[in-house]
Amino acid sequence: MSIPTYSLAERDRRWTLARNLMDAQGLDALIAYGEHECADLAPFAPDAYFSNDRPGSFVIFCRDADPVQLVWSNMSIQDNIEARKRGDELWIEPRNIRAGSVIQPGKNAAGIVEVLREHKLEHSAVGVLGLDIYPPFHLNPVIPYLLWREVLSELPDVTFKPVGAEFMLATICLSDEELAVLRYSAAAGDAMAEAMLETAGTGVSEAELYAAGMAAGFRLGCAAPDMLLWSGPGFIAWGPPAWSYRPQEPRRLDDGDVVLAEVFCRFGMKETQHQVAIAVGDPHPDIEAAAAIARSAYEAGLKVARPGNTFGELAEAMMAPLQAAGSWNIHPLVHTLNPYGPVCGFGPGLRQVPEAREYGRLFDLPTIGGELPLTPGMSFSFEPNAVVGGKAVNLGGTVVIGEDDPIELNPLTAHLLHT
Repeated sequence: MSIPTYSLAERDRRWTLARNLMDAQGLDALIAYGEHECADLAPFAPDAYFSNDRPGSFVIFCRDADPVQLVWSNMSIQDNIEARKRGDELWIEPRNIRAGSVIQPGKNAAGIVEVLREHKLEHSAVGVLGLDIYPPFHLNPVIPYLLWREVLSELPDVTFKPVGAEFMLATICLSDEELAVLRYSAAAGDAMAEAMLETAGTGVSEAELYAAGMAAGFRLGCAAPDMLLWSGPGFIAWGPPAWSYRPQEPRRLDDGDVVLAEVFCRFGMKETQHQVAIAVGDPHPDIEAAAAIARSAYEAGLKVARPGNTFGELAEAMMAPLQAAGSWNIHPLVHTLNPYGPVCGFGPGLRQVPEAREYGRLFDLPTIGGELPLTPGMSFSFEPNAVVGGKAVNLGGTVVIGEDDPIELNPLTAHLLHT
């Protein structure tokens, strides 16, 4: 596979987007707060969106000036120097990249204050990416309290405005260059799923299965793939394998098992998701029934995933086969990707499980963002899942809204696979 890259035209498009956002919101500056590097699932990285560089920085736009990037240490600058030597086409000029420390302005409150004061913005309106929640993993604003308290103390006359929702709407329709990067990620994710299918079998451990998938992604240069994975004759669990956080032996597959995995593949900070369902031998009839319901939900979603409809209509269409069958979903059936945003509801169905009554409180999430109009270039994780007789099946992949018909990037994982 050829490796897609971003051009300076893509940089200029994104920087223009930032300035258009500032104009539309009446702002004199925009602060993009980036989560620390090596973040796990769903990283909050608008800094990398504007820098095309190592994530974990702050990127600040002030009026018409080129953006300033604040990095956490000299290590980021050292990487930048070596990238320039190799001939990489970097986006931010070296003079605009600043490191700091606990006693020197840099990637800290003092660094933000320094940049805004240099541009005489002590009495201005400033937009911030990082003061909104960012589901599913940041249900509170990601900016640290102590850092932001210091910024507010030093700049009491600045009006800071959260603009996360506006940023999401401005960036959710991907450019042609971004779609090329997304397609590469999708192909790498398929390779991960195929490696898992080839490895699965009676006696194989979950860890071996996990390793096979991850290795396939790494070989294709997807440096941050991750995975949720469970196996057994039937279950309603969903999440990372228990042995990844609790010291215990990885489970070994047995005849009649089903493996359910969600493969997160990321290339160039664009993410695809692949819902891998593998039947080992002959699964229980309830597994086959749940897979059929999930597949019906997938097909129902494809019929609605077209311009002119809304996300709410998409979520309702995918939920209809579950409701008709008396089934329920253990996690969302669909949500946006690149960036995360609107999400299909889930949660109430767990009340059907007798053991759930033993817990202090359960979680319900209604569909959020249902008013979003579907527009060409939007990417979605189609992850329909259904429970029959206490046995869940999850399948699907990444779907892009096309000019007319939806574009399935991963039809391989939109079916129950068999060893």
